[in-house]
Amino acid sequence: MKQSLQLRIGQSLTMTPQLQQAIKLLQLSSLELQTEIQETLETNPLLEQDDNLDEIAVASSDPSDARNNNPDDPAEPISSAETLAESRSEQTLPDDFGIDTGWEQIYDSMPHSSSQSLGSHDDNRDMFENQAGAVDVLNDHLLWQLDCAHLSETDYEIGLAIIDSTDDSGYLTQPLEDIHAGLQAQFEDLELDEIEAVLHLIQRFDPIGVAARSPSECMSIQLGQYASDTPHLKKAIALVENYLEHLAANDFPLLKRRLQANDAELSDIIKLIQTTNPHPGHLVSENHAEYIVPDVYVKKQAGRWTVSINPENAPRLRVNDQYAGLIKRSDNSAQNTYLKDHLQEARWFIKSLQSRNETLMRVANAIVERQHAFLDYGEEAMQPMVLRDIAEKLEMHESTISRVTTNKYMHTPAGILEFKFFFSSHVSTADGGECSATAIRAIIKKFVAAEPANKPLSDNKIALLLGEQGINVARRTVAKYREAMHIPPSNERKRLF
Repeated sequence: MKQSLQLRIGQSLTMTPQLQQAIKLLQLSSLELQTEIQETLETNPLLEQDDNLDEIAVASSDPSDARNNNPDDPAEPISSAETLAESRSEQTLPDDFGIDTGWEQIYDSMPHSSSQSLGSHDDNRDMFENQAGAVDVLNDHLLWQLDCAHLSETDYEIGLAIIDSTDDSGYLTQPLEDIHAGLQAQFEDLELDEIEAVLHLIQRFDPIGVAARSPSECMSIQLGQYASDTPHLKKAIALVENYLEHLAANDFPLLKRRLQANDAELSDIIKLIQTTNPHPGHLVSENHAEYIVPDVYVKKQAGRWTVSINPENAPRLRVNDQYAGLIKRSDNSAQNTYLKDHLQEARWFIKSLQSRNETLMRVANAIVERQHAFLDYGEEAMQPMVLRDIAEKLEMHESTISRVTTNKYMHTPAGILEFKFFFSSHVSTADGGECSATAIRAIIKKFVAAEPANKPLSDNKIALLLGEQGINVARRTVAKYREAMHIPPSNERKRLF
């Protein structure tokens, strides 16, 4: 084989560090982005957050509006905002304070939050409303009642063991035998009956039914607190103690035979049972709400749907002019090299954030333009759409659209929805059109909500009703959509009232 030299011309995409950073920021969620920005601000002295701006300037898609970020000009600021006229460090305190001097009389008032800049001016809100409370609220609530019970040392230790074995729902997670075995090392003469007695005492604590060993016992304890002359009380207690599984299966003929009740009486018994709470612990120890911060806001203005970036997720960053001005020497000292490297890093980070916001806006606008019928009329008007549709419209790759729509949320009049919510497969209709899976699920939900309580619709009947509207789906498809919405089958949806 003869060796030779050949020239070939080709194109390839090199994953530069700047491109890798842009891709990384693009796929981050809002919480992860805030963490990334905070870490970068802490490690890069030439990068700072511009808190003097009242508005967030989103990068324009027009190339003529793009800012020239030339790394050879270190003195050029990235942001056009003016620096503060007076620094906090230059403010001096008066020598004498009046007795009734307020904090706001010495320092300027704090700036309004970004949520107020969006039009919320409710000054009567509780400042602690969205702050997390204690982790074990139910445990503390029960311990406070145990301290007020004035028990003996032995009974108090038993109560502590029972409360420690109670979960957030209010159920006892350990058998009494295990609790007894754990306390025998401390109290050798302890009997199981003593633990049972303390358990009955705690089960009458607030909330009633806490530390129960089963839903049947929990509801039976709560029903036992009703007045003895309450109608159908004895039959309700007998039902929860002996036939709760049959009630869950809606086996009404068996319940009527066992309780010797007619339809009206059984209906009243079930209503009485529904006044109890099978999870009493949730009344005290509710999980702290985790609020989703949307990435974009969608509003209808002048008859058109508009999209705007959430300013809380898009902080305005800039290069520190003071540090950037120190790069004046042309030598290769370690300090000068350090400042130049971090200046370049800061500029690329700001450019990557601008690129992320621009791409997010383009994708959000394309989704809103495609799904404006959903925003106007609801889920039944949802149009079928896949990632390829948005990718072709914006001339991007599907992987880029996938990164943008993952863990990103949109605030709409219908609620806060994930970008992925607007993408769904399609089903052919009788007239040759297409219907999205989201619209089909909404129609199924509407059918189930309007069905008779004593004769719910089967999956086959729902498929026939959809066929009457021109949507051809199989019974198993209806069952799949129904299970995805956590709707039980027809036999479990049957009710007497």
